[in-house]
Amino acid sequence: MNIEAILQDPAAVYDKPTDLLKDSRLSDEQKLKVLEQWEYDAEELLVATEENMPGPEDTQLDDILAAKQQLKDA
Repeated sequence: MNIEAILQDPAAVYDKPTDLLKDSRLSDEQKLKVLEQWEYDAEELLVATEENMPGPEDTQLDDILAAKQQLKDA
């Protein structure tokens, strides 16, 4: 699994942030890096939506933030 490819588009590789947490091929550090990129992407989509640009309805931002917290608490 190529971490750079995952970082380019985490949502293309994982359906949900919890799927990423279950991926034993990645270290916790890599998972956190992916979640941070996913969070950035979700926030960018929210900004675009607020500016009346079309985008997906569900950015999963809450799930991403919960997964980051779960990873940090582990």
